[in-house]
Amino acid sequence: MTVAIPTRNAGPDFRQTLEAVRAQRVDRAVQLLICDSGSTDGTRALARAYDAEMIEIRPEAFSHGATRNLLMSRATGDHVAFLTQDAVPAAEDWLTRLVGGFGLAAEVGLVFGPYRPRSGASISVARELTAWFDSFTSGGPRIDVLPPPDRQAPARHFLGHLGYFTDANGCVSRAAWERVPFRPVAYAEDHLLAQDMLRAGYAKVYMPEAAVIHSHEYSAREWVRRGFDEARAVREIYGWAPSLGAALQSLRGNVAADWREARRRPGCAGPVLVQSALHHGARTVGGVLGGRAEHLPAGMSGRLSLERRS
Repeated sequence: MTVAIPTRNAGPDFRQTLEAVRAQRVDRAVQLLICDSGSTDGTRALARAYDAEMIEIRPEAFSHGATRNLLMSRATGDHVAFLTQDAVPAAEDWLTRLVGGFGLAAEVGLVFGPYRPRSGASISVARELTAWFDSFTSGGPRIDVLPPPDRQAPARHFLGHLGYFTDANGCVSRAAWERVPFRPVAYAEDHLLAQDMLRAGYAKVYMPEAAVIHSHEYSAREWVRRGFDEARAVREIYGWAPSLGAALQSLRGNVAADWREARRRPGCAGPVLVQSALHHGARTVGGVLGGRAEHLPAGMSGRLSLERRS
């Protein structure tokens, strides 16, 4: 089996990810495979210290889809578990639980697990992550597979839980990938892979116990840009964007949910309300712009994108 990670200037915290991978309790050898795109901060030396096999590419050669296809092509395992450089397996049985999902149905192509917030994550970030992944299942694994009549459904059919997969904490069957590779795209390659796998007849499994620690804290400006990227991807993949009214309703609902959560924590309700309004307000602004990116003036998309997509 293989654990594959794309990297660039991962920083000293990358050691936590490497240590957690090497601490996995599994009954077989694990190939640790890194594709680095021009790190200058010691990332490659750190990875080699944990006996990682290295692929090195130029920064301009990186794309989310094509680079993961490269990792798949160099992996020796029948199953390839993907992480990002800042995702840390939460327990020593993470890999066992993730790979165990392939035995839950016939022709499983993809298995993924949840993100859990980092210690000290803001209430907004922690609540959003927890609520999203908890919504997949009431307890046990979730299996999605499409009957043949549904495999030609329009892309909009896959929006939400059905079309969700993450390669920040997801495992790919080599046999399935040989038929259905990642699309060589700049963004949202994991959502597109889920859609393509389901259309090809493969099952997708969510394993709630196969968690990683993975969350981000951004400035308000960065949340605008992150929201822009996410909403533009949803528009491109599914042909859908929320109306302004729906976006404002979601904003109000999220702030109210954060307020209710904060009231359970003595002494933090007031500051949380301000932080929550900034967080969700920034994401809403970015989402409204991202859902209408094709109508923006030339060059503005590149300036708004956190991924620097033009």
